[in-house]
Amino acid sequence: MNTLKQTRAGLVICIRNDGYEVSLERRKIYEALVDTDARKHHQIRVIDESGEDYLFPEDFFVPVQLPRQAERAVIEAA
Repeated sequence: MNTLKQTRAGLVICIRNDGYEVSLERRKIYEALVDTDARKHHQIRVIDESGEDYLFPEDFFVPVQLPRQAERAVIEAA
C-alpha cells in the first residue's frame, strides 16, 4: 500500500472504466488521494475495489461534494 494513502484529496465518481472493469465500477464514489506526480501525467490515485490505491486516467472521474455525514459514511465503508 502506498504511503500517500494518508493524504486524502477528496471523493470522485467513476464515469468510465474502459479496460478497468474489475477494478472500477461506473457511477460508484471512490476516495482519491493526493499524488502530484500522477497529476502531471493526467492520472489520479484512487482506492479501488481491492482496497488498494492505484493510478487511473483522470478523465475516468469527476470530483463530487457530499454532505459531511454522507462523506464520512463513504470513507468508513471503504
